[in-house]
Amino acid sequence: MADEDYGEDQAAQAFENLRAEVSLMRRAVERLAAERAEVPDVPDYSETLGVISRNLSATAQRVDALVKSPALSLTPEETGRQIDAASFTGRREDHRLFLAAKQGMDEVAARLGRHLQSDIAAGEQRRRLGYAGLIGLVAGMAVWAILPGPIARAMPESWHWPERMAERTLAMPMWDGGQRLMTVASPDAWRAITGAATLARDNRDAIGACRTAAARAKKAVRCTIEVKAEE
Repeated sequence: MADEDYGEDQAAQAFENLRAEVSLMRRAVERLAAERAEVPDVPDYSETLGVISRNLSATAQRVDALVKSPALSLTPEETGRQIDAASFTGRREDHRLFLAAKQGMDEVAARLGRHLQSDIAAGEQRRRLGYAGLIGLVAGMAVWAILPGPIARAMPESWHWPERMAERTLAMPMWDGGQRLMTVASPDAWRAITGAATLARDNRDAIGACRTAAARAKKAVRCTIEVKAEE
């Protein structure tokens, strides 16, 4: 503590000595100006001495301001405390800025999280809609495959809905479609039908004459027909 008081007194004394020296120089300059006025043969240095006097006055004012400055009354301990206080204030401001930046980053992260969750939910919803659409399509196909038959058979027979449905399904005329259905259902029976039709066509005249004779006799009669050899 004694060292601090000694250092403070020494600094104040130094400034006091400087102020005294400046005041002495100013008075000396003023004295020179006065003596110049009394001796007319001496060269005129009034302007130069005036400039020097003004400079010394300004210097004296600055020295007085320094002497009266509160900084000279501060001890090293007080100076250290003020430095620590300024550092603490700066650190507190830095901490505030850091917290503000962290809060901003947290808000951005939260927004990104919400957007990500929204995208995930939207994707899940699209997948579910896709599954529902696929299930609906399969169910519709199954219903379309099952219901038309019973509905068509329930309609009046004269409407021929089953036959017309078969015609549209095979994309063939109804006669050709019927032949195809019989061929697929029983190939042997279809061959017998076509053979009988060919035999009747080849013996059309003989069969006609036999029918006429049977009608006259009103009983069954024998007829002779020709059967071609199979190729």
